[in-house]
Amino acid sequence: MRNIIILLSFFIILIVLTSCSIEKKEHTYKILNKDGYNIENRYNPPEGYSRVEADKDSFAYFLRHEKLKKYGEKSIYYNGKEKKSEGVYDSVFDIDLERKNLLHCADACYKFMGDYLYSQGKYDNIKFHFVSGGVADFGKYVKGYRVNPETGDYYEGASPSSSEDVYKKFINLVYAYSGTLSLEIDTYAVDVDDMQIGDVFVIGGTPGSKRVGHAIMVVDMAKDENNNKVFMLAQSYMPAQQTQILINKKEKEISPWYSLEKVKKENKLLSPQWTFQLNELRRFKIEN
Repeated sequence: MRNIIILLSFFIILIVLTSCSIEKKEHTYKILNKDGYNIENRYNPPEGYSRVEADKDSFAYFLRHEKLKKYGEKSIYYNGKEKKSEGVYDSVFDIDLERKNLLHCADACYKFMGDYLYSQGKYDNIKFHFVSGGVADFGKYVKGYRVNPETGDYYEGASPSSSEDVYKKFINLVYAYSGTLSLEIDTYAVDVDDMQIGDVFVIGGTPGSKRVGHAIMVVDMAKDENNNKVFMLAQSYMPAQQTQILINKKEKEISPWYSLEKVKKENKLLSPQWTFQLNELRRFKIEN
């Protein structure tokens, strides 16, 4: 009888341990997939969330599928030096800076939108303001016109072409003569509850002045069954550097995602290198 009791006790303990092990396995959930090469396959949404739907020809889909550097690789400044990742970013977009000190914060936003529109062949929609007030119009570039970025005046300066080389020269001109002030002109304010992938948090400013600005872009979003939303952010900075996916210091358990509900409770967005007010969320005026 005693042996039977001991045997039964052993089986009960074994069943409890097994059930605990199964329970732990069932609740194991990872956001990060280090082998992923873009946002969509490197980062799962937090448990219970699903990515918002995006058509294959949408800006949201484009952003989710932009190539990332191998996980763990650093963001590189235009001069070849590395930017430390600790406390700032988790992944880096695979961007060739061409050793040029051009891709700053607003420029990264212009790059993503410009590259997307170019990939879709929507040349006439690629129109960005210079800080001077002039407009960089790629539709005119395709026809052979060129622009003086300081005056906004156009002139005949080349043969008609929509080649990648022509586009690169165009977008580099945007980087050089546009900024957060012009990005404010090229966007309009939206409520945070209406946030969409591709929106930007931006405060206009001028480098070297008392009014310094910054801009970051919403590059992915997901929601749960109760319509609670999480979002992901990307930025470049000064000096020119490869664009990064930012970490979330406040919610490490879901980083690099940010909970919109918690951001609203804070009444501000605390990104690693800048604090934005919620009324600084804006959307490109371009029909993409």
